[in-house]
Amino acid sequence: MGKVVMYSTVSVDGFIADENDQPGPLFDWLSSGDVPLDESGELKVSQTSYDYTRPYWDQIGVTIAGRHVFDITDGWDGKPPSGIDHVVVVTHRPMPEGWDPEAPFHFVDGVEAAMAKAQELAGDRMVEVAAGDVGGQMLAAGLVDEVRMDVVPVVFGSGKRYFGSVGAQHLLEDPDVVIQGNRVLHLRYRVRR
Repeated sequence: MGKVVMYSTVSVDGFIADENDQPGPLFDWLSSGDVPLDESGELKVSQTSYDYTRPYWDQIGVTIAGRHVFDITDGWDGKPPSGIDHVVVVTHRPMPEGWDPEAPFHFVDGVEAAMAKAQELAGDRMVEVAAGDVGGQMLAAGLVDEVRMDVVPVVFGSGKRYFGSVGAQHLLEDPDVVIQGNRVLHLRYRVRR
């Protein structure tokens, strides 16, 4: 099985979106450089951010996200983001009406079932867990190996928390990666077991 990584871009004060699910300037670093991050050419980052982010994206086999993220992105129009093979959506509701059952999206009930499905689909590739409520639940359940965050120099004051509603302390190791890009600090922590 591959590594399980919880990830998102985050404000300095720990938010992944404002109260209205808007990212504000959180993704500005994805257009602050001159190196294309994907084939679209829309995402352009610094060489430093490219050297960190592109290999990470290439390792991801499956992303796990909550139904809320799926709904606000309109299911990424049926195509997993960043060239990822599959998305597992944690939800208590069925797939949306009219959703293409052949699309590489899998709707499951609960974080343990989501992780089992994601690991089955990913094989030895990485499983990425979107930060927020689902990510926090996975961390609390002991299902996350590593926490990655791209910290952007902005303070939101309130909004959607990186770790969701985690109500207990969880220790992380010292950061084993700290890389400064343009308008972003890339951090990686192993979860202490």
